[in-house]
Amino acid sequence: MEKTYFRHEYKYIINACDHEILRSRLSRVMAQDIHTDGRGRYTIVNIYFDSPGDAALCQKIDGVDIREKFRMRYYNKDTDHIHLEKKTKQNNLCHKEGVWISGGECLKILDGDIKWLKEEISRPLLQELYGKMVVQQLRPKTVSVYERMPFVCPAGNVRVTLDSGMRTGIHSRDFLQADKVPTAYSGGEKTYLLEVKYDSFLPEHIRAMIQLGGRNLSAYSKYAQSRSFG
Repeated sequence: MEKTYFRHEYKYIINACDHEILRSRLSRVMAQDIHTDGRGRYTIVNIYFDSPGDAALCQKIDGVDIREKFRMRYYNKDTDHIHLEKKTKQNNLCHKEGVWISGGECLKILDGDIKWLKEEISRPLLQELYGKMVVQQLRPKTVSVYERMPFVCPAGNVRVTLDSGMRTGIHSRDFLQADKVPTAYSGGEKTYLLEVKYDSFLPEHIRAMIQLGGRNLSAYSKYAQSRSFG
């Protein structure tokens, strides 16, 4: 059996000044993700799955050590290429599995047409989603949109991201038309988020660059925040 591979993941709530300081520092020592636009950013649109009783949300709020959630996402309005992901968290360790699906396949899932998922032998994550949509009654819950500025470093497989403009569609499930959905800031207009992810080690020069006084480790969840309106 293939061993599940976990990465370290840490989050910190920061402000606009912190964001600019980190952007300046990190751009000197880390490369930008190749998929960013001319501003060094990309827009991410997510839709999260949960049960009728909101099991994933409750586990997050209750601080359950081991938990998982499914989501679909796309980047920069490219709805022809959707990424289905299952994210498993164990304390500050994270494991992600993902598979690409088409816009048409995504639309079927959103419409509840899921029987075809169980036949996707070459994409077992789709089969797993099917099982959990049947047994746990997982369903798409709400749309989340935000801007990300990502920096990468091959040593330690480090990824440092600066997220801003976190917004929620407030009960909307119109995932493929997110740019037309009225949104509200889910964590406050001036909320920014620093995320640090790496494999076995974080290089010392990057560790030094991300140091900010008075910023404590956060359990911030974009899904939980996107459900703040219900």
